[in-house]
Amino acid sequence: MAEFPSVTVDLSEQLEFPGDSYPLTGKVDVATYTVGEKEYQLQDGIDYDVVFTNAGTGVLLTGMVRAHATGECDRCLEPASFDIAGEIEEFYLFEEPEDPEAYEDGYELLGEDRIVDLGEPINDAVVMDTPFVVLCKPDCRGLCPTCGCNLNVEQCDCATQAEAEWAAATENPFAALKNLKLDE
Repeated sequence: MAEFPSVTVDLSEQLEFPGDSYPLTGKVDVATYTVGEKEYQLQDGIDYDVVFTNAGTGVLLTGMVRAHATGECDRCLEPASFDIAGEIEEFYLFEEPEDPEAYEDGYELLGEDRIVDLGEPINDAVVMDTPFVVLCKPDCRGLCPTCGCNLNVEQCDCATQAEAEWAAATENPFAALKNLKLDE
């Protein structure tokens, strides 16, 4: 994915007093995004539903993103799809804090123009809600590591053959156990 698009929101006429809130709903037209080296497609972009709240010392941004993504199954390499429902939570300070070290995760300042870019928080929420392992179906059997056939579609006897060869091998470290008699 190239650069995630900017989604600027002008709050200069909003949130004058502590407790004021400003809801906003929209859509970001993004066709693809990446997580690590994996690329995913978004047919309908990303929907977002957020609320900005004046919290006295800054603006609290909370909300949700929703999308339907498609990619490649991590086991069998067939197409796979999943839904995204990620959460957004950011805090933008009005002024530089007296003790910046009190903010363990860092902080962001809301500029004089009071413009917030939702692009990065939306992208972060989508990435964080993307499954670590994407599967075409929960019980996907994957590919045979020996012959490469898709085990969801066809069967192979590579595992049975490998097990038989392993059991018959003389250098098998477990061959001595074959004749072991155990008392019952």
